[in-house]
Amino acid sequence: MSNGPIVGGISQLEGNERREALELLDATLAQLATGDGPSFKALNVTSVTGQVVAGSLNTYEVQLDNGSEIKQGTVKIWSQPWLKENGTNIKIKFAGEDDELDHTW
Repeated sequence: MSNGPIVGGISQLEGNERREALELLDATLAQLATGDGPSFKALNVTSVTGQVVAGSLNTYEVQLDNGSEIKQGTVKIWSQPWLKENGTNIKIKFAGEDDELDHTW
């Protein structure tokens, strides 16, 4: 039984919420590729969690394919759709790497 999202609470997304989060992941990765960012395709999403934080923050445990190699990583998408500029932020961190990709648009 769900009482709706708890602000700041993290929940595992299922059903329609998971489907919408996966659509957001694909759309955000596509948007990232149109700019100066790298091109990634999500292959195997093992976990999707959501958090309500002045918008929504979705965290994905996923395999990403950049065309030449497949890497396991964590993708975080913070979406504030009411903002005309800088309403979407994506962070990608690969397992075993110190650098983190961070783009906002």
